[in-house]
Amino acid sequence: MKFGTKVIHAGVTPDPSTGAIMTPIFQTSTYVQESIGVHKGYAYGRSHNPTRSALETNLAALENGTDCICYASGLAAMDAILKLFKPGDEILSTNDVYGGSHRLLTKIYDVFGLKGSFVDMSEAASIEAMITDQTKLIWVETPTNPMLNIIDIKAVCEIAHKHGVLVCVDNTFSSPYLQTPLDLGADMVTHSATKYINGHSDVVHGCVITSNPELAKRLRFIQNAAGAIPGPMDCFLVLRGIKTLHLRVERSCQNAEKIAAFLVDHPAVSKVYYPGLAEHPNYDIAVSQMRAFGGMVSFDLHANSYESAEKILSNTHLFALAESLGGVESLIGHPASMTHASIPREDRLKVGLTDSLIRLSVGVEDVEDLIEDLAKALATIKPS
Repeated sequence: MKFGTKVIHAGVTPDPSTGAIMTPIFQTSTYVQESIGVHKGYAYGRSHNPTRSALETNLAALENGTDCICYASGLAAMDAILKLFKPGDEILSTNDVYGGSHRLLTKIYDVFGLKGSFVDMSEAASIEAMITDQTKLIWVETPTNPMLNIIDIKAVCEIAHKHGVLVCVDNTFSSPYLQTPLDLGADMVTHSATKYINGHSDVVHGCVITSNPELAKRLRFIQNAAGAIPGPMDCFLVLRGIKTLHLRVERSCQNAEKIAAFLVDHPAVSKVYYPGLAEHPNYDIAVSQMRAFGGMVSFDLHANSYESAEKILSNTHLFALAESLGGVESLIGHPASMTHASIPREDRLKVGLTDSLIRLSVGVEDVEDLIEDLAKALATIKPS
């Protein structure tokens, strides 16, 4: 089944009782049992829900996995993955990881003896020297947030598996339409489904997909035991959003490429971060493992100051100043004070995340209008 068919049909069948083509919202906390332990596969809403089951089947198919486990948010999904490990274990992460992921590793799980270490993964070979007997998981983001670095998933998996280490890829920035990490050797894929998978900025949701039955069993146990589950209405909305995933992401990619090209030539812009630019350090890897280059663009300013960034952020009209990404509408953000504010400034600067870095989530509007919006905002600062 091709991707555009999967998003609409995988895991989704007409309701047998009514023929409804859309999966019903099973808004129930419990289910009547015929007798003790005899039921139709559903006993309690935290453990199972038919709407959630349909979504999990669909997401597993999109990532070419066998199992999907859904959670209340992307960070709840990461939290469940970290619960697979024990005190003394080490999680090796990319050094420009999403701020919330960094915070979870360094401010929550460090208290319980789980060690988070951070390394530049743009050269996969450099990872091997960091692996120790305590390393149990390599956490990969690619493209990274917000520097849009590209990590060679296949190469990382080969190195990790040689040492008996698991690999999880946060695929939020790509979506399964652009990249399927399980096909490249990853053991798990996670998403903040809030973003491209849902695509309409009206749900907070997360998921983990795997083809490893033991990992799936343990993650499902954690889902039920810890209870960080999504509600049936949220699952319904994500299923709804998935039906146009391929169309939305394709348009966002097309728009982002044109906006990146516009920014490269703008005198106020010092650097553009976008995997689709030939000068991107790992452009060739992006070409080999992605179907297109995504809808995220970051850029820095010659006037390297928070005040310059703030002026631009305050003068766009179509690009809304807001956290999050991956919706049909375009968003603009300031990672240093928003998504990555929890990371110490000195650590942000080490990876190039300056006070003047701006991140764009490019939506599906007419690109000419988006470029005009950015041009007017950029005109408010003086080029160096």
